[in-house]
Amino acid sequence: MSPSDTHIAPETSRSLPIALLRAREKVMGPIRAMLADAGVTEQQWRVLRVLNERGPLDPTEIADRSCLLLPSLTRILQTLEAKGFITRAAHPTDRRRQIITITDSGKGLIEANLHESQRLNAWLKDAFGEEKLGHLLDLLNELDRLDL
Repeated sequence: MSPSDTHIAPETSRSLPIALLRAREKVMGPIRAMLADAGVTEQQWRVLRVLNERGPLDPTEIADRSCLLLPSLTRILQTLEAKGFITRAAHPTDRRRQIITITDSGKGLIEANLHESQRLNAWLKDAFGEEKLGHLLDLLNELDRLDL
C-alpha cells in the first residue's frame, strides 16, 4: 500500500457504518410493516418492549435501554400515554422523577404481535443461520461495549 492509499476511504461495501445501515434496513423492513398494522412507530415499540421486559422504569433508563434521546422519549411517552399503553407516576422516593409502567393494553399490543414478531425472527434465523445470527449479536454487543 502506498502512502497515498491511506487517505482513500474504504469502498462502501466495506464501510461499517454503511453496512450496519443496510443490515438495519433489511431487518427492519418487515418489522415496520408489522408495526404499521399495529399502529405504533419503531420507537414506540422499543419503549413498550423495554417496559414489558424490565418492568416500571424511569425515563432516563428507558431512553438508554431503547436507544432514544431523552427529548424524543418525552414526546413518545406522551403519545403512548394518550393511547393508553403506559401510565406515569411519581417516583416513590424522589417526587421530581417519574416511573413509567406499561399498561395491560400495552402488554396486549405486544401479545397481539408476538406471533408475527416470532415469525420474522424465525425467518431471519432460517435465512442467516442460527449460529451466525448468535455470533453476529455477540459481536454487535461487544462493539457496543467498546469505549471509543
